[in-house]
Amino acid sequence: MTTWEYMTTPLLIHNTAAILNNWGKQGWELVQVVTGPEGGLVAYFKRPSGAGAANAGLGAAAEAAKQFEGN
Repeated sequence: MTTWEYMTTPLLIHNTAAILNNWGKQGWELVQVVTGPEGGLVAYFKRPSGAGAANAGLGAAAEAAKQFEGN
């Protein structure tokens, strides 16, 4: 039986594709996008447990942050 790990991240409208592509490169599959409690968009992702290194999501988050900073 497949077990899953889950992750959420905020989405910025002007950079949605870059954010989603960065997480997809790390093996995360988009499950749903919902409005967060403070009005912004929140993306929910899943991937099979053990699909990436323990901190693979940190690398994707750092890459997404570069997109926001214009680097």
